[in-house]
Amino acid sequence: MGRHPMPAVNLLEVRGVSKRYGAVVALRSASLTVAAGEVHALLGANGAGKSTLVKILTGVIRPDAGTIEMSGRPVRFASPASAPRAGLAAVFQDPSLVPDLTVRQNLRLTGADPAGVRRWLAAMDLGVDEDDLAGDLPLPLLRILDLARALAREPRLLILDEITAALPADLVERVFHVIRRWRAQGRSVLFISHRLVEVRTICDRATVLRDGADVGTLVLAERAEQQIVALMLGPMAASPEALRPAGPGAGTRPDAAVRDRAGGASAAPLLLEARGLAVSGALRGVSLSLRAGEIVGVAALEGQGQDALFDCLAGNRRADAGEIRVAGRTLAPRTPYDAIRAGVVLVPADRVHALLPQRSVRENIALPLYNRAARWGPIDLRDEGARAGAAIARLAIDTRAQRQVRRMSGGNQQKVVVARWLAAGFRVMLCFDPTRGIDVGTKRQIHRLLRDLAAAGAAVLLFTSELPEIPLVCDRVLALYEGRVVRELPARAADEATLLRVVHGLAREEPPG
Repeated sequence: MGRHPMPAVNLLEVRGVSKRYGAVVALRSASLTVAAGEVHALLGANGAGKSTLVKILTGVIRPDAGTIEMSGRPVRFASPASAPRAGLAAVFQDPSLVPDLTVRQNLRLTGADPAGVRRWLAAMDLGVDEDDLAGDLPLPLLRILDLARALAREPRLLILDEITAALPADLVERVFHVIRRWRAQGRSVLFISHRLVEVRTICDRATVLRDGADVGTLVLAERAEQQIVALMLGPMAASPEALRPAGPGAGTRPDAAVRDRAGGASAAPLLLEARGLAVSGALRGVSLSLRAGEIVGVAALEGQGQDALFDCLAGNRRADAGEIRVAGRTLAPRTPYDAIRAGVVLVPADRVHALLPQRSVRENIALPLYNRAARWGPIDLRDEGARAGAAIARLAIDTRAQRQVRRMSGGNQQKVVVARWLAAGFRVMLCFDPTRGIDVGTKRQIHRLLRDLAAAGAAVLLFTSELPEIPLVCDRVLALYEGRVVRELPARAADEATLLRVVHGLAREEPPG
């Protein structure tokens, strides 16, 4: 595809910006230039400094050093209210609506123009009942609402921090339509994503951060992914695997021999069975099984029942009908604790809700261990420390900000969630979009860890919004459509084109039995 012609005027210029939190250096002399009428990607591994730079640009935090200019004029953002006045609006990684307020109340709280929000929702062919509680809306719709609020401010620079990470393919295309329309009006977008195929599709240039500093800016073209990965990983990129052309999940492919077991798991014991699970308005008689040693993928567009399925299996929600069995025993969980005691654990997409953000890495990892302590007995701190330390080492968690997990990068936070269950032990791991918003290197680690867990006898049920991940890590895949399993495929047949047809309700084939 032809690139968008590069404008000559710079809208944003960031020079030598740095930020330190005690001993932790989040940014060290980072620079960035965004031209008027440009879609510019800001890339880097988790912990590279992207989110810190965004918070500085939006007035959430103040830099220790450096300068920022808008259209050639110096600006200082003393608070989040000052950024919109300068012509910047952002959509952050996590939804910024108050869950206990209605959509209408949220719009009033933030001073958003309701008519403008409705207009942009209509431009994406979406609507929302403004009397609904924000907490009752699915995550993708919350992200689109945040986008519509930002657009309604008519900013000169729109900052999108991992907005597509929580969106299915159809909503991503609608967001891209809006971005192209925005660029055509001469406005700019700073686009942050770990999905390099999206970056190449929608962006004009990309700046890469590594270890808190900018390490290169390049015009995007065919096969630019190789250069981007090399810049992101630095010395790690010397290996041929790291330089593999990188799409979503690229560079994460496990050993083909591990995945191609040709049904070798069929003789392994059943660890999890669901029979005829039904939830009003969400699931219609879903059945599945997981055996020890296998990873089963779930492919679905947004709102096809995957949320309800994982909630039922994890004890977050009671099914209206159906049965769940774990290792041959019936499980009727009333709470997540019932599922955890049976050995069924959940790694959710929203890691913020899974963690105690103000507490340390060790405390977060050790949390499930406290459930096993005698009611009035002492906690074995030596055992706790050994288990937490082993999990930290196995996942290579960066513990520089270990005193509070909220200060860690998104990728390291997700590792802490997984490490918690490594320390506690489990039979079945339910992974709901665990690599959303995770950099290519951390994806590789999580995929390989899941395969290692399966090889050790665990079973994994994996939903991912990035369809190319499924054949990379799974043994087979179940496709959900309108609350039913409409197709089961071996991983070798689950290419992206086939999965896209199935999850859109095309080429439907009901599973036998």
